[in-house]
Amino acid sequence: MLEAMCRAFPEADIFTLFYDPEAVSPLIRSRNVRASFLNPLRRFHRSLLPLMPIALEDFDLRAYDLVISSESGPAKGVLTSANSRHFCYCHTPMRYLWELYPEHRHDYGGNALKRTVFAGVANYMRLWDYSTAARVDGFMANSRNVKHRIWRAWRRRSKVVYPPVAIDTFRYQAAEDYFLMVSELVPYKRLDYAVRWFARAGRRLKVVGNGPEFGKLRKLAGPNVEFAGRVSDFELRELYSRCRALVVPGEEDFGINMVEALASGKPVIALARGGALEIVESGQGVLYPEQNEVSLDDALRSFDRVESLIDPHALADSASPYSEAAFQRRFLDAIEEMSRARTRRTLRPGPVLVVPPAEAPPSLISAVSGD
Repeated sequence: MLEAMCRAFPEADIFTLFYDPEAVSPLIRSRNVRASFLNPLRRFHRSLLPLMPIALEDFDLRAYDLVISSESGPAKGVLTSANSRHFCYCHTPMRYLWELYPEHRHDYGGNALKRTVFAGVANYMRLWDYSTAARVDGFMANSRNVKHRIWRAWRRRSKVVYPPVAIDTFRYQAAEDYFLMVSELVPYKRLDYAVRWFARAGRRLKVVGNGPEFGKLRKLAGPNVEFAGRVSDFELRELYSRCRALVVPGEEDFGINMVEALASGKPVIALARGGALEIVESGQGVLYPEQNEVSLDDALRSFDRVESLIDPHALADSASPYSEAAFQRRFLDAIEEMSRARTRRTLRPGPVLVVPPAEAPPSLISAVSGD
């Protein structure tokens, strides 16, 4: 997503809370990247949430006419001048403060002190997060699912702009006998019941990704479940191209992995919530209603019956609306539309006739990332 923004605005500076040059692409490294004062502590970033608002507000963005924040954390909280335009591309409001707050608080189990501390920090961050939504001139959401979340959390309207996927780099190959999951190994992705089902059923499953749930999931798995960890882009495309189907057991904000599977001519077996309801249409896989092994079992049985009827070429064609070219058009059109709306709100009728000059293009652009 950030790379696509860089290509849309090639002169943009990048401001970010944390920055590790070795962990990003050459395109991002080639830009002027400025990290916050928290960067030396980036190894402990999960513990630095209470300090992130201070770090973001420490950035000096007064020289910029246009600021675009990329928000799945607190990035939209930057301070801008009264004359600049600030538009936010939102992947989701912070899950651990809003939708998944009860689950995260429950994770602390019987530790009353940790639950109390987390509750206090979360309350402070929710107030700050809600107030900073007023600093944004216009929102873009990465899906209708996230559009709804933005309204629920901040009472702000947004325009849906689906994220870009490099669909032309994926290809179809004849399926081998394995299913695939591509995900960060974190609790809310709910890989646990899927790994448990595959281990019990004896079907082959390959899991791509890493995260704090690795140890727990490994204990649930049998010899038929393979954990590939983080893989290269080439290896990932090979895994997509040869799998029978992608399995998505949790609710996705959007679900780029599902688009990647379709671009590879592979069907999707997914929980019928979130982005899956927007991406997976009739003939493209199986959606199931509940996050449990029984529902997943029914979905796999249904897939066995319809697998031979699925057209790989039709699946690949269905991914075309999510290309980067399509994203660039929607993204730039949304910025232009929101810019016009902001101008209309700024100009007010008065007792004196005022003829405003033609709006000059932004002289400097800044992209702000929360990652």
